[in-house]
Amino acid sequence: MDSYVYIMSNVSNSTLYIGVTSDLVKRTYEHKNSLSEGFTKKYNLHKLVFYEIHSEISEAIHREKQLKFWKREWKNKLVEDFNPNWNDLYETIV
Repeated sequence: MDSYVYIMSNVSNSTLYIGVTSDLVKRTYEHKNSLSEGFTKKYNLHKLVFYEIHSEISEAIHREKQLKFWKREWKNKLVEDFNPNWNDLYETIV
């Protein structure tokens, strides 16, 4: 089963959240609708701006940990290379 590393952002793209999941559609829906308490709800991180597909959950977890240590400018570049306009990608995955 595929696994995903993803980045959620707020409307102004000033805050990012990096996560990992085996169900990107479901997890993004949960973030968009503030269905669970935590960082994404507190900071209104409702836009899916980046994701990567991995064949193994262990690979996705490793990548998530790696990205969390990156400088913000590196994360911004990663998003911009994948999604230059920082669009909400949710509609493209449902």
